[in-house]
Amino acid sequence: MTVIATNSIRENKNMRKPIIAGNWKMFKTRDEALFFILQVSEQMPNIKDVETVVFAQAPLMRCLIKRQGSNLRIGAQNLFYEDEGAYTGEISGPLLKSYKVDYVLIGHSERRAYFHETDEIVNKKIKAALRNQLKPIVCVGELLEERENNQTNEVLERQIKKGFEGIKAIDMKNIVIAYEPVWAIGTGRTATAEMADEACGYIRKLVSELYGKVVAEEIRIQYGGSVKPENIKELLSKENIDGALIGGASLDPDKFIQMANAALK
Repeated sequence: MTVIATNSIRENKNMRKPIIAGNWKMFKTRDEALFFILQVSEQMPNIKDVETVVFAQAPLMRCLIKRQGSNLRIGAQNLFYEDEGAYTGEISGPLLKSYKVDYVLIGHSERRAYFHETDEIVNKKIKAALRNQLKPIVCVGELLEERENNQTNEVLERQIKKGFEGIKAIDMKNIVIAYEPVWAIGTGRTATAEMADEACGYIRKLVSELYGKVVAEEIRIQYGGSVKPENIKELLSKENIDGALIGGASLDPDKFIQMANAALK
């Protein structure tokens, strides 16, 4: 197994731009979303220092993109793996690109659980995103039962190897990986910063085995799972954590502003 030296990780962490993303899930009406965007768009850190993204429901994206400002980006919560066809209710990559969407969320645990998305489907969606010049944030993580049975690494290895099958090293620069332990999402339970860093470090080691040391040192890995203003600084201080994928706390404008600015180095 390839092992990345701690000093190398620390040096490259300083080179990786933090990325803070809020996943609104199925929350906010149009008026609520517009209120949020008007509150935060001018309060985000400079995009040269920190990338900030809000993943909103599809009907909200157009009006939010028009008001996102220069330092915030609006992302899509999902896309289909075909570019067009008779797939009622799905969203295509070309449509998202025409809206000037940059980021798309892929493989979120809720998509895997409620909509039965497999690693193979995740793989096809990653390829569809890249094909349409979209940047995927790819979610991986274990269930509580898997954590308790010491299967975390086994689950992460399966999800990474199957999810990224056929993805080229050159494409990895446009991909972000989000480690989100399922047992810590919306439950109020949070992995300790040490647990989160250990899992993110293992993901980085897997990327190194698949794509080499340089790619592993450059790829950004977020943590997601009950992230809030009270714990984000400690999480972001860890060597392998380059950002956060935030759920409930990202619905509050003041909290989102606070967490985005916590990523400034």
